[in-house]
Amino acid sequence: MSDLTRLKSWLALAKHYDEIKDVHMREMFEADADRFEKYSLQINDILYDYSKNRITDETMELLMQLARDADLSNKIEAMFDGEHINHTEDRAVLHTALRDNSSESIMVDGVDVLPEIKSERERVKTLAEEIRTRKWRGASNQAITDVVNIGIGGSHLGPLMVNEALRPHSLHDLDVHFVSNIDENHINDTLEYLNPETTFFIIASKTFTTQDTMVNAETARQWFINKLGDDKYIHRHFSAVTSNVPLAKEFGIAEENIFKMWDWVGGRYSLWSAIGLSTVIAIGSEAFDELLDGAHDVDVHFRETPLEENIPVLMALLGVWYNNFFEAQSMAVLPYDQHLHRFPAYLQQADMESNGKYVDVGGEQVDYTTGPVIFGEIGIAGQHAFFQLLHQGTKLVPADILAPVYSFRCIARHHRALMSNVFAQTEALMRGKTEEEARAELEAEGMSAEKIEALIPYKVFPGNRPTSTLLFDTLDPKTLGAIVALYEHKIFVQGVIWNINSFDQWGVELGKQLAKSILHELNNNDYIGTHDSSTNGLINHYKRRRSIKIGTEQEG
Repeated sequence: MSDLTRLKSWLALAKHYDEIKDVHMREMFEADADRFEKYSLQINDILYDYSKNRITDETMELLMQLARDADLSNKIEAMFDGEHINHTEDRAVLHTALRDNSSESIMVDGVDVLPEIKSERERVKTLAEEIRTRKWRGASNQAITDVVNIGIGGSHLGPLMVNEALRPHSLHDLDVHFVSNIDENHINDTLEYLNPETTFFIIASKTFTTQDTMVNAETARQWFINKLGDDKYIHRHFSAVTSNVPLAKEFGIAEENIFKMWDWVGGRYSLWSAIGLSTVIAIGSEAFDELLDGAHDVDVHFRETPLEENIPVLMALLGVWYNNFFEAQSMAVLPYDQHLHRFPAYLQQADMESNGKYVDVGGEQVDYTTGPVIFGEIGIAGQHAFFQLLHQGTKLVPADILAPVYSFRCIARHHRALMSNVFAQTEALMRGKTEEEARAELEAEGMSAEKIEALIPYKVFPGNRPTSTLLFDTLDPKTLGAIVALYEHKIFVQGVIWNINSFDQWGVELGKQLAKSILHELNNNDYIGTHDSSTNGLINHYKRRRSIKIGTEQEG
């Protein structure tokens, strides 16, 4: 057994699970008329209702004890204080500093980083506002009409999610595009209808060597040169967000258009930094500041609020409860707001890259499950796709549901219909439908007894399926910032409980290493026999088929 599974609080939770596992939430609500008031909290305009979870007061007391046993409060302080909690890379973890507008010092290795953060933020705003106000001019003295962000991972998913979420707040005569896939179709489809004289590129890569990003960047650069005849205007149409200034300058990017990335900010936590340049261009400086303010409000809440009333802590502990005791291996994230359609994909990286680990901070293999599989979709679409499994499947899938009280362009009949589904789904997942209720329903329809008995097994819903609801006024920049920060801190807390490093990602390296060597093998027609039989077979089949179509390939 590990140190974690030997804790008294862990063993007590296991015993408590055996006592409560068969208790239905219907009974819990019938026994406690104040359950909603007891198990809901609010920060700013965000209401967090966790009453439709398989918990009692004892559950929460035991989970809080687990958090205390994990020394959570001190570890929260260690993160905010700039300690090197990313021990495998010997780095601080301070994405919270990126949205701190205070005048207090934030120290990393004896250096106050806040002045540099604020300086870099102002540089980003200056360039963004020049593009937004049409002061920035390109090769033919024309204003910029299209911005293309080229990145991968956190340099792509974060800005893409935010830009989609805040689309109503964006300029309508300036389009922002995102390219991430090394598949040539992505960059080709993006560039097809763009004018190089009015297009501005953002190359986002910490090392400026990321294969996917740099292949796309080189293609964009060559497209630009081919269209304009030379490279003398690169400095007016390309910028970079990177820590490798020399390589960015070698690419042709002017130094004043190169923005900094710090090693104490992980890619999946970087949307608050210069990685958000595309966002600032889209929504403007003031709205971006509101995004930062919303996240900072949650940072303060997370750092200062007692564990029992701390929303990210509660979100995290509920996830541990289901993951480790109910053996729920997945979690659904279901936004009922069209503009949040990329939020589940963003969370997939944020959560699974952070907590998809099988060794603890001491390098020992864990004997308990860690991060769940995150999936999701817009709620209404999900209802007509995978909600069947949520309601009547054999797997327990806890779900977070996010919904606005009103939308940016609220049409009452649309929104009432939308919200009726939000409330109905949380109730249905909790209550289910008993055999007696199903029979009464069918009898009321005048169905024969024979037909009723045949249909009854299919009409029963077990219920007791947990959901938590985040209900917010509307999806404005401040609220979005707060929502993202809630999940960031939830991920951190779960990493603390599981005693893993949530801020490295060594698991992505092996595939990258192998891809580099295989790429060399694909540059010729030689037979390959250096891998396993399957990989050899796939590569050689690809080479044979490619040779047939080689005349249609565009080499570059």
